[in-house]
Amino acid sequence: MKVAVVMGGASPEHHVSLASGKGIADAVASLGHTAVPLVIDQQGDWANGLHEAIDLLRAVDVVLIGLHGEYGEDGRLQGFLDQLKVPYVGSGVTASAVGLDKHLTKAVLRAHGIPVTPGVRLFGAETSDTEAAVQKLKEADVEFPVFVKPANGGSSFGVGRATDLASLADAVAAAAELDPQVLVEKEMVGREIDLAVLQFPDGRVEVGPPLEIHSDPAQPFFNATAKYDASSATEFVVPAPLTPELAELLNRTALEVFEVLGCKGLARVDFFVPADGKPVVNEINTLPGFTPASQFPRMWAAAGYTYADVVDVLIKTAVAQP
Repeated sequence: MKVAVVMGGASPEHHVSLASGKGIADAVASLGHTAVPLVIDQQGDWANGLHEAIDLLRAVDVVLIGLHGEYGEDGRLQGFLDQLKVPYVGSGVTASAVGLDKHLTKAVLRAHGIPVTPGVRLFGAETSDTEAAVQKLKEADVEFPVFVKPANGGSSFGVGRATDLASLADAVAAAAELDPQVLVEKEMVGREIDLAVLQFPDGRVEVGPPLEIHSDPAQPFFNATAKYDASSATEFVVPAPLTPELAELLNRTALEVFEVLGCKGLARVDFFVPADGKPVVNEINTLPGFTPASQFPRMWAAAGYTYADVVDVLIKTAVAQP
């Protein structure tokens, strides 16, 4: 098949996406397909030009999306591909748009009885009024320390930790530079567990072995440096040591999140497991990092799937979708 691999994009995750795209394109070629790399630059323009990109996309059998964050993971590209009537890997417009918006994701999950990280959304004038933000946190019974993050985005860009009014104001201002909606959430002390969800061509959906994050102790939390710096001491333990009961609960919840949001193809669901052993959903990534060293392929490697095996499943599932 001819397989387009779209990478880059205008989000802060541009360079992460390029690494994901290269890994995907190499795997596509190793499977015997023809990879057609298509790059979107940091201004959001197609490097080949829009009209040539449309011609190339219409000529392929399927599109693998290696984009992360806004303009790629938020449903905009998915809608564009729907208009071109080209099959693509991953969730459609609605699930992609909801999945990238952390506030909306948690509102939907909360409405379905799925526990999520407690917090509030700040918007508009609230992002510059620290006293109003603190009052909103009090009403939600959320106390310091808190984590502050852009509502739409990933890779921990714009994420900060606040322990008082001054650090809260600084963290909110930094997050607001990337997104007008800012989330302020309770710091969850406990284990960070990720689960990889994969849909197969026959329609079944499975969860890979759990991964536990032991972040670089030199970093304040699992930030972008801890994730991507080559010298980072961050460790990923997979499979994570879990009791059978906790493992079953996490698997069931990950599948429920995938179904409730209407996801397709793949997703990574991230959990916090506090000391009481009751997990809460932190977020979902409908297009998770996909470099050979990323969490998603690591988890499936522990289940016996090579990187190319996972790409093969994604391609076949996308083509098999009605």
